[in-house]
Amino acid sequence: MGTLKKEVVLKSVALMTGLESEAKVCPSKEKGIRFHFAGKSIEAKVENVISTEHCTVIGNDEIKVMLIEHFMAACAICKIDSLEVYLSHFEMPILGGASKEWIDAFKEAGIIESNEKKMSLKEPVSYLNGKTHLVVLPSDNLNVTYSVNFRHKDLKNRWVSLDINKLDEVVEARTFGYLNELEMLQKAGYARGANINNTVGLTDDGYTTELKSEYEPIKHKILDLIGDFYLAGCNILNFNAEIIVKEAGHTVHVKTAKILKDKLIMEE
Repeated sequence: MGTLKKEVVLKSVALMTGLESEAKVCPSKEKGIRFHFAGKSIEAKVENVISTEHCTVIGNDEIKVMLIEHFMAACAICKIDSLEVYLSHFEMPILGGASKEWIDAFKEAGIIESNEKKMSLKEPVSYLNGKTHLVVLPSDNLNVTYSVNFRHKDLKNRWVSLDINKLDEVVEARTFGYLNELEMLQKAGYARGANINNTVGLTDDGYTTELKSEYEPIKHKILDLIGDFYLAGCNILNFNAEIIVKEAGHTVHVKTAKILKDKLIMEE
């Protein structure tokens, strides 16, 4: 099992609700990542996903926890699979809009990494729906390519491949959205905590803030993919597979992860 050596506490505004949120992340001797809120608990598993509208949400009749994907990506990257997370609010704090702050906090607390074996596939896995494709193929090593086609001069028919040597660019890649849709989203109850520190706004001719790296929004999509796949027990960074994603999002990530879960092989 992989866990922390001591607890960490981080807090910030929550991206969707705009309310203050605090997360106390504690070591666990029991395998699994569990979220606790208002006296109820739920495990971070793909079977527990109840919504993928704007973010990944797990829950049941008693509890829901929103926007877990950046936290789950940090756990995957740090090889952590056993934690107890106690929340003051049902939405995770957004922090800087990516996974960097979680990873930095984990490293400062000390990490007991899980002894993960390499994973591979029994057979190809795919999800195809119109223009959206997510294909996972057996391979001797890891390759991830993510393509988008946004209404933006830099992000139209654009693809980015994961470079493990530049993983920091994925770790710090912030969430994003169209600036001209912000008011509409906020009236609908979303993105009320968005600001230039945690979100990249896409404008007609550029961005609302300087990018941390080239094509930062696409790298954030890769970060989301890492977090969503980890809900199925699949750590992309320890996976021998060719992953090709075209114009997808949380919904497609989760649907594919559910299929993928039963196709994984732990290598000797």
